[in-house]
Formats: sequence, structure tokens, C-alpha cells
Amino acid sequence: MRKHAYALAALLVAFAAFATAAIERLDLAQMVQRADGAVHGRIVAKKVIRIDHPKDGVELYYTTLTVEGVNLASGQPQTVDVTFPGGFISPTEGVFNSEAPSADDQKVGNDVVAFWKREKNMGGDLAGNALMTSHGGLYRTIASKKGRVVQGRGDGYAVPANIALDDLSARIQVLTEQKNQQR
Repeated sequence: MRKHAYALAALLVAFAAFATAAIERLDLAQMVQRADGAVHGRIVAKKVIRIDHPKDGVELYYTTLTVEGVNLASGQPQTVDVTFPGGFISPTEGVFNSEAPSADDQKVGNDVVAFWKREKNMGGDLAGNALMTSHGGLYRTIASKKGRVVQGRGDGYAVPANIALDDLSARIQVLTEQKNQQR
């Protein structure tokens, strides 16, 4: 009986790092207010790591996407790593996370917009740029006759409907200026 109690306690600790994660309903203004940045670019790398931590638990998996492109607030070139819980090191080693971006959304080569916030500890003492609101912080883009379009995700997301990338960038620039004036 005691062995089962220890196993249950270890399992609960392992998931404690993920317990505070939650999908939030944020419009674009709220997303920009909370995020440290937004980038449009191509996913050029994807890496999954495993952390075994004495306090937070074993088998904590995190995926990091490297996005190379342009900062949407400043217009300057930027390469940024964004990290979220979950992922697979191999077909048999890893963990699914229902709040992570879909496998199709996180493919190397995809053209995306990503929002992130710097975190000191995402769990397991991992510091880095956390993808904002998990899958709600990553948006694929598509080419159109009038330029790139950011694919909206529906009500409750920062980008609820399809929008021209140039229009989204202009809105982010205005919202970032307002944010910086409030500081």
C-alpha cells in the first residue's frame, strides 16, 4: 500500500509543473500586453528535451521551436526560440500535451507568427521563452495573391479570423507603442 502511495505522489509531482498551464481567452490587445514579443518567420529547427528534476518530477518533456524572421513590433530581423510543454524525443519516448500546438503547426519549414513570454521556470528549472497560451500563441500563415495571411483560430484567440500579415503587424506595432507608453 505504501508503495502505491509513493507512486501516486511521484505522479502528482510530475504533473505539478503543468498544472498551472491553462489556455486563456486573450484578444490581440491582451496578448500584446502580456507577451514579451511576437515574430513572423519560418520554423528552422525543432528540439525536444527531457528533464528529470528532483522537485518537479521525472520525464518532463519540452519542445523548443526556433523561428527565424522579423519582430512584428519593431520590424527588425529576429531569431527566437519558443518553448512549450510536451513532445517526443523518439516515437516511444515523450508525452502528448493537449494544449500544445498540433504536430502539423509545429513542423520545421512552416511559416508562422509566434507570441512568447520570458519565463524563469517553466518547470524543472527550465528558463526560456514560453509560447504564449500554448497552442494559442502559434499561428500559421499562408500565401495569397495579396500577400501573406495569418490564419485565425476563432473566438477567444488573439487572431480570431484570417488577417493580412501586414495588417496584423500594424496592429501589433500600435499596441506595443501603447504598452510602452504605459510603463
